[in-house]
Amino acid sequence: MSNDRFSWDLFNKAPIVGIVRGYDETIVSKIADSFLASGLTTIEVTMNTDNATKIIGNLRQKHSNLNIGAGTVCNIEDLDQALSAGSQFIVTPIINEAVIEKCVSKNIPVFPGAYTPSEIYKAYSLGASAVKVFPATQLGTQYIKDVLAPLNKIKLLPTGGVTKENIKSFFEVGAIGVGMGSSLLNKTYINAGDFNKLITHFNEIKEEINDFII
Repeated sequence: MSNDRFSWDLFNKAPIVGIVRGYDETIVSKIADSFLASGLTTIEVTMNTDNATKIIGNLRQKHSNLNIGAGTVCNIEDLDQALSAGSQFIVTPIINEAVIEKCVSKNIPVFPGAYTPSEIYKAYSLGASAVKVFPATQLGTQYIKDVLAPLNKIKLLPTGGVTKENIKSFFEVGAIGVGMGSSLLNKTYINAGDFNKLITHFNEIKEEINDFII
């Protein structure tokens, strides 16, 4: 495979991690095509999706110009399966020290989930590439701003409740990216097979953060 490593350059062009959960292989392939058409770059397939490793492997074979990773990685078994499938980055909903440390040792970007300042700092101190603040909208943008005041060296990736309407506000307070699931992957468009509308939706979300794209 070409471009075996996660590309920060690609990520920075569109710092949105699209969280794919529960879709079958055919639909995920069309979602990936829609990402490319709209300039989105980074897809996370959650490990609690049926045939997740097969989907990740197929995406890696087909799309060398996307970052393809695994989400909902909660333990070493999940991690090993995700890496064997070709995942270029790892996202967790929790802090699992062994998972983070193994990713760091293999130079695989890892975005662990954390909630409190202590958890955020712990994830960072273990070597997290960025910390997924989850669930983000339970805390809001003021929380992100408050955390970054003393912990300004830590890259934060708010996830959970980020929408087209509020995405810009997270970047305004210093987030380096966001994770988006159902608010990005509009089920109405996907279930109707209307991927042109999905591409338009992606473009509208991306336009909200144009001022923050490197």
